[in-house]
Amino acid sequence: MDCLLIKIFLLYLVIRQCRPSRVLELSDKFTEIRKDGAFWLVKFYAPWCGHCKRLEPIWAQVAQALSGRNVRVGKVDCTRFPSIAEEFRIGGYPTIKFVKPDGDHTYHGDRTRDELVNYAIRMSGPPVQEVTRPESFNGIKRDNRLFFMYVGAREGPLWDVYFDVASKLQPHGFFYSTNEDIAKQHLDVGELPAVFVYKESLHYFYSVDSGTNVEEAENLNQSLHRWVNEERFETFPKITRGNMNEIMQTNKYIVLVVVEEDKIKRIPAHMLKFRDTVEELVRKKRGKYHRYFQFGWVGSPDLANSIAMEKLPLPHLLVLNSTTYHHHIPDDDPTEMTAEAIDHFLWRIINRSVPAYGGNSIPVRLYRTYFEGRAALGDMWKGNPILTAVIFGLPFGFLSLILYSICCADILDADDDDDDYEYHAKRE
Repeated sequence: MDCLLIKIFLLYLVIRQCRPSRVLELSDKFTEIRKDGAFWLVKFYAPWCGHCKRLEPIWAQVAQALSGRNVRVGKVDCTRFPSIAEEFRIGGYPTIKFVKPDGDHTYHGDRTRDELVNYAIRMSGPPVQEVTRPESFNGIKRDNRLFFMYVGAREGPLWDVYFDVASKLQPHGFFYSTNEDIAKQHLDVGELPAVFVYKESLHYFYSVDSGTNVEEAENLNQSLHRWVNEERFETFPKITRGNMNEIMQTNKYIVLVVVEEDKIKRIPAHMLKFRDTVEELVRKKRGKYHRYFQFGWVGSPDLANSIAMEKLPLPHLLVLNSTTYHHHIPDDDPTEMTAEAIDHFLWRIINRSVPAYGGNSIPVRLYRTYFEGRAALGDMWKGNPILTAVIFGLPFGFLSLILYSICCADILDADDDDDDYEYHAKRE
């Protein structure tokens, strides 16, 4: 029986490996192919790149998920076709781009299946997708945890600014529009035109008087841009290196709850308890904090350690000023902080009565580079000390040998000169 199960499993692996991939292997002909009007999601990679190899199975899943849409998924080996890498300005591997006939956009988010698929779907459609059927509204809610909606006639200052915002932020979020009749079947809209964000099963409105003079139009432009930029993240998302730069664009204080996940994404009980305490406080007092803070949690302490430039104990609380790059950490042990103590700490940050560390000065940036390099070397040594010793030992050994040869050559030449001098002296 066991042998039969093993044979069935091996047969499954063979069939799976033989199944044709939906990822298209592209060549230097892609320069001409891209002009045929199709949309492309392309991975530019190098065979020796470890990050590229880890992305390979995810890329196959992305291609499978997009197989029924108007987006083709491909990949280019930049070591074989350097002209393509030069044309698309590839500076590192892997680089992911959404390619249209008239341009391309580089993806900077997390390299997960869902994030990549949603990105491709957004980029393949118009900046603002129009909702014309009442049943579509529920479908959008089901498929998207967060989106923006414009309600009213598609004209006037508010519509113009909303469309401009959507055009700029299309790679990062979903933007829709609908009419009053459809919207009122799902929520109380109020005064029109209006814009709202849907997230975490709630609607948060932004609506203004659609003025016509230049000053009002400029204020509307700045205000709506700022509001959308602040609202385009969930209340308490997971923060990674992939989305950290985008979250920094909110120009708020970024509050990071630092915990550590294991390989199967589990969090130790004491860390989970601290994270839940902060999240409960955040949601309870959203009206108090939302203007000043963007909250989130990180499952890998490396990101937080890089910001603090020290190894933080876990769990921890770290607050980063996204405009000055200074950071704040509580004096108390986070595991012993109550909700009231956390609330007091955050309020002191607003009042600027807590010490600030770090920043963005040249000495700080140099030290951060040193810290990250040292941490990376330490991780390499823990993971594979022999390989690390070979990688760094061989160049050092060759350099030492070269220096030794140069120095010894000078010494030997000097000894030869001395011998010649003694020889001639004896003859005289």
